[in-house]
Amino acid sequence: MGFENNIGKYRLGQTIGEGTFAKVKLAVDTTNGSKVAVKIIDKQMVVESNLKYQVKREIRNMKLLHHPNIVRIYEVIGTKTKIYLVMEYVPGGQLSDKLSYIKKLGESEARKIFHQLIDAVDYCHSRGVYHRDLKPENVLLDSKGNIKVSDFGLSTLRKPGDILTTTCGSPCYVAPELLANKGYDGAAADVWSCGVILYELLACYLPFDDNNLMILYKKISGAEYAFPQWFTESEKRLISRILCPNPKKRVTIPEIIDDKWFQKDYVPSCGYECTEKVQLDDVNAALDSIEENGKETNMTKSSYFINAFQLIAMSQVLDLSGLFEEQDKKQLTRLGSKHTVNETIKKIEAAAMDVSLAVERMNNFKANRLSASYQMKMLPKQRMTRCSRSYFDLSAKVIEVSPNNCVVEISKSAGELRVYKEFCSSLSSLLKDI
Repeated sequence: MGFENNIGKYRLGQTIGEGTFAKVKLAVDTTNGSKVAVKIIDKQMVVESNLKYQVKREIRNMKLLHHPNIVRIYEVIGTKTKIYLVMEYVPGGQLSDKLSYIKKLGESEARKIFHQLIDAVDYCHSRGVYHRDLKPENVLLDSKGNIKVSDFGLSTLRKPGDILTTTCGSPCYVAPELLANKGYDGAAADVWSCGVILYELLACYLPFDDNNLMILYKKISGAEYAFPQWFTESEKRLISRILCPNPKKRVTIPEIIDDKWFQKDYVPSCGYECTEKVQLDDVNAALDSIEENGKETNMTKSSYFINAFQLIAMSQVLDLSGLFEEQDKKQLTRLGSKHTVNETIKKIEAAAMDVSLAVERMNNFKANRLSASYQMKMLPKQRMTRCSRSYFDLSAKVIEVSPNNCVVEISKSAGELRVYKEFCSSLSSLLKDI
């Protein structure tokens, strides 16, 4: 709602998708009557979120790709307030929708989808593009049941063998090496996600799934899963080779293609070489006009583009401490807050009062391209002497990741564990209060 009825030669229709930063509308090309999908991005959101590079990267990577199993991008149009990405319309909806209403795919249908997925991902890698968020929600189906890989918002462009460091993706589909936070190979990470999708196609449920994130990530890291009784030995063998927790021993795409189970009824789908240089003039024109208007906003508002793992922290109040390595024997707890920074700080002060602690705000505000943070120290109310402080070290850091979302890091290196736990429990309850 609120968008123009026409943009260029395209007549906009109903909304067919919606996310945090964009809407997708069905549209008609008035010159030939063909249907397209138009992704509409709010420029102000791009500015406030420091997403200019992210948007440009997504468009550039999509422009590099011309394959029958990958959503095409046709045109980029910029207005004063919006960016319009005109893309191929895929009428069959998400693969995840199909999996939600059927009990189980037949082996031949699952294999056909997997054939096309592997061909698409192999083509991406040949062009230096690593998707990094492969999952059924990002796989669309056309009217004939063929797939189209979509949503390259987390993709990256790298040379083969380059080590990536950004932890991103969706929890149930993420490769174990991303959880270790020590760098990873984009191709191996995408292969793992394909393996999870193959398991889901054949079983209609996930190999790794748990409401407790710590347990989920432990299962992924140890490749702890079981096969349903109807899986054939060939299916088990291939999935076991893909879901290998050691990326160096994990099967590669050429090895998957050579697999006997994969080869059955395999008809390769080939992409185009696209040797010409990708032009970004339309993208730059659409984005550069917001540069000047965005400068002041960028100085005062922090980015809230964060990776999927940080988003989990903000979806509800969760103790995320078990997902991170303990350092220097410190007690560390991370909580998500769906409040502004000031509201979150007030709740920290209230939680401290509940356990007879005083809060001292530190003069160490830090801001960078991704976030702003504020540090506080908790001290016993009755013993504010220099000597006693050395025996009680409890602090809280508020990291602003959006105007209404923060992550609170509570750490203790000295003092009573009981007080620390009571403070964390009190703050967790207060943060749930919306």
